[in-house]
Amino acid sequence: MSAQVVESSGRRKGDVFDSNCPSRTVLDHVTSKWAVLVLAALRTGPMRFSALRRTIGGVSEKMLAQTLRTLEADGFLDREVAPTTPPQVTYSLTQYGAELTEHLTGLVEWIAVRMPDIEAGRAARTGS
Repeated sequence: MSAQVVESSGRRKGDVFDSNCPSRTVLDHVTSKWAVLVLAALRTGPMRFSALRRTIGGVSEKMLAQTLRTLEADGFLDREVAPTTPPQVTYSLTQYGAELTEHLTGLVEWIAVRMPDIEAGRAARTGS
């Protein structure tokens, strides 16, 4: 089964099942644990780096910076630098980031709701 589809405009969509398709790279970027959490955190509105770091428990400064750079390069985030000393940097979702976040938020919410069932299933399978 191919995930490649032709839009009504005649443009080809990416084929994530093709190992050479650039959509694989984007898939890797947006499905990383930290990217999903950054996107979900920004769903409520723009945030500064320090606020994101406080919101996303366990993320290191280095990993957060790397994730933000990647998401910005892919066009999912806007980075605004205020001309202050020190500079204040605010991150927000682009239109594509907001569209993507709608899908990812459903996944995050499903996991949160189903976590007790998942844990019960794990315990039943491992005998704990």
